[in-house]
Formats: sequence, C-alpha cells, structure tokens
Amino acid sequence: MKIALYSAFFSEETLTFINRTLAYLSTHKHDVLLVDRLKKHMGAQAEKYPYFDGNEIIREKVDFLFSIGGDGTLLRAITVVGNTEIPIFGINTGRLGFLTSLHRDALSEGLNAFFDSQFSYVSRSVLQVSSKAPLSALEDFGFALNEVSINRKNTTAMLNIEAELDGQPLTTYWSDGLIISTPTGSTGYSMSSGGPIVSPDSQCWILNPIAPHNINMRPLIVPDTTSINISVTGRDKHHLLSLD
Repeated sequence: MKIALYSAFFSEETLTFINRTLAYLSTHKHDVLLVDRLKKHMGAQAEKYPYFDGNEIIREKVDFLFSIGGDGTLLRAITVVGNTEIPIFGINTGRLGFLTSLHRDALSEGLNAFFDSQFSYVSRSVLQVSSKAPLSALEDFGFALNEVSINRKNTTAMLNIEAELDGQPLTTYWSDGLIISTPTGSTGYSMSSGGPIVSPDSQCWILNPIAPHNINMRPLIVPDTTSINISVTGRDKHHLLSLD
C-alpha cells in the first residue's frame, strides 16, 4: 500500500508521532510519500523518502493520505487531495480532534486496526467556490469542508449581500456577513452564530447571516444540489472571503 503523509509540523511532539508512524509503515513494508515541508526535519532520513509539493494537489497515485496533527492540519490536507478522492486518515496530535480518527495515545493499536481493514469510509460534502473577480487563491483550492464565510473588512458598516438559489432571487442580507456551511461545519462557526446543528451525512447547505439587521432573518437549509450565487456590496469596496 502507498501512503502519503501530511503534517503542518508545529511541535517536536508532532515530529515524534510522525517518526513513529514512519517506523511502523517501514516495518510493515508500505511505500511512503512525504509532504515536502517535512524534509528539513527528517535529518539523516531526509533522502530516504520521495516528497510531494504541499502547495499543490497530489498527482501521484496513493491509496491513503495520513494527516498527522489536529483538525486544522486535516483541513489543510484537503487542499492537497482536492478532487482526487484520496481517502484521508486523521491521526490526532492536536487539541480538539473532531475530524481526526485516531488519537496519538493509541497510535500503534490504531494503525494495526487500520491495516486490518477495521475501519469504515465516511463521505463528507465540500463546498466548491468560484468567483467572477480574479481571485488566484481559488484556482486550485476553491473548496471548503466546514464553511465559506463572507465578512466585512476595514469597516464597521454592514454588508449588502444579495443571494440567489439556482438563479432565482432569495433575499438580501443586511448583516456583518454570511456563512454558508456544510453539515460537517454546522458545529463550528455557523453554530457559534446561531445556526442549526445537522447530521454530518445530511445532504444540505446552511445559509446563516452574521448579526443580521432584520432579526427575523433566520438560517436557511437548502439541498446540497443548490447553486448559490452571492453578490456583495458595502460602504467599503473590500470584503473578506474565508474558506475553512
């Protein structure tokens, strides 16, 4: 089996679990492909492994990608998987671990179970984003696992956010911003902004205005087959688009 290994590497502790994972994979004769940012931390082993560019989608054929870190690392790992449908296996060395499957304290047992096929695949919806404005950051990584949020920037004035669903006008949000959440992201930013919690396997998107001027403007759940078109204006011409 060929495994791509991804990590943001924020601590020596994370490196310890990276090395333990590499030792396990080597012992069990699995091929490994490392994200290039780890090369400088590999010491004498640096030339032992092939590497892939952590800023681009993986082009080589691999069976799984192991993400070693926290939920933030796994979210970054999605950017190198893109639309390749490579399954991601999360090893949690961070704090929360909502998205990561295996805790570091059970690393050996978890890897044994994984390679004995004692796991199940879980499919998660992602939002795909495009823009009429030239935003180079969206060209390769225009998708989000948790949510897309539109926020005001450099101003305290509200935004004027016009929304269409499948080409039909929905409403105009006068608010500090708008969150478009996936089911996975419903327990994150959207929930903190008063949005509903939905099951991760639900097939829907959540439109949730941030601090709307009209208090009757509530979150809306729509099918995940819906094409959502957003147009933003405001007192300041600059706005913030975030993909998580």
